[in-house]
Amino acid sequence: MKRLFLLLLFVMVLSACSKDVKKVENDFPLHMEVGDFNGVNQNGKKVSYSDVKGKVWIVDFMFTNCDTVCSPMTANMAELQRKLTDEDVDAHLVSFSIDPENDQPGILKEYASGVGADFSNWDLITGYKQEFIESFANKSFMAAAAKLEGSNQFVHSTSFYLVDEKGIVVQKYEGVSDPPYEQIVKDIKSLQ
Repeated sequence: MKRLFLLLLFVMVLSACSKDVKKVENDFPLHMEVGDFNGVNQNGKKVSYSDVKGKVWIVDFMFTNCDTVCSPMTANMAELQRKLTDEDVDAHLVSFSIDPENDQPGILKEYASGVGADFSNWDLITGYKQEFIESFANKSFMAAAAKLEGSNQFVHSTSFYLVDEKGIVVQKYEGVSDPPYEQIVKDIKSLQ
């Protein structure tokens, strides 16, 4: 019994001496590394991985001709952006179009403007091949992104993904109905 007590005391002392490390409490165990990408944003400006490297960012996948989940997801991303601003939290938002053939920069800008997007820290990205975005979504986020055969619609993830400053996906959240805004803000703060 005395040995057990000493062992517990030793463990407590060691844990008290450990560094205070900020981290997201994670129930998303995969920790994928985001791959390189190149595209253009809603302003026609070239955007690549190097533009978000070293930042904390939130990612989603969408397309403007979507007839189901993309409108609420984009509105929810805009609401998240407002909450981040209210809390003075620095994070970058990235929405990747999974329909790059249709979603040209001006179309993306008009689409996001409709929900009050602030483009100072939100890039809606297009300008790559369809094959690229499908592979990128799958490899970097384990997210579906594929055109439905015989349709102008696409299958895609409805999650928001939190990416840390090292380019690692550390968390995902519901993006369509009732996103956990407070938890997202808290998780972003824990990374800064």
